[in-house]
Amino acid sequence: QVQLVESGGGLVQAGGSLRPSCAASGITFSSYTMGWFRQAPGKEREFVAAITWSGDTYYGDSVKGRFTISRDNAKNTVYLQMNSLKPEDTAVYYCAAKRHYSDRDDQSSYTYWGQGSQVTVSS
Repeated sequence: QVQLVESGGGLVQAGGSLRPSCAASGITFSSYTMGWFRQAPGKEREFVAAITWSGDTYYGDSVKGRFTISRDNAKNTVYLQMNSLKPEDTAVYYCAAKRHYSDRDDQSSYTYWGQGSQVTVSS
């Protein structure tokens, strides 16, 4: 059974940092592209970042230069370092996994999803 479990969300003031993580089980983690998506209230879910099995990284325009995605294959875990947080970053953050490296920003191409972790940035 595949599980993706997010943790590390929370409440932070604008300008602060958070580092959510996502622990995977039931998959050969090192062979998967891992992605982060987010959904704010009343908005569609949007792409945040992705990292391929080889370590190539990709970011949504709204987080470039502020967020960094990384992975630790020994721990089957992917991280999202979020710096210079803004109130508009407030959302539920989801991690996702897929076998192929193409269409990294397309949520419909991801096979497995976590339950989500709330991130709230206060002004």
